[in-house]
Amino acid sequence: QVQLVESGGGSVQAGGSLRLFCEASRSTYCMAWFRQAPEKAREVVAIIDPSGTDTQYGESVTGRFDISRDNAKKTLYLQMNSLKAEDTAMYYCAEEATFRLGRCISRLESYDEWGKGTEVTVSS
Repeated sequence: QVQLVESGGGSVQAGGSLRLFCEASRSTYCMAWFRQAPEKAREVVAIIDPSGTDTQYGESVTGRFDISRDNAKKTLYLQMNSLKAEDTAMYYCAEEATFRLGRCISRLESYDEWGKGTEVTVSS
């Protein structure tokens, strides 16, 4: 079974930065960061293809966040800059379990493996 372990969350003031890490037992397929704020639905933050060359971002984080991966280290990253109070949420990394033709997608149900999350709190 694939294991995904997130770290790097914490508390930061608005305008600050954090870098999230996701250590995986495998780094083969489309991977993504999702987040879920209290009483809100889980939403996609960023997606990256297996090679690390194609990335996609949620509208609210475009230009502020950067997703990357190191397949040799089996680690997924999320660099978060210019953080806002509305970025406060539990952040989860996820990976699909099969190869996908075409671009990775943001549909939550397509991701089979999930970590337990790391909490990010941004104070204004």
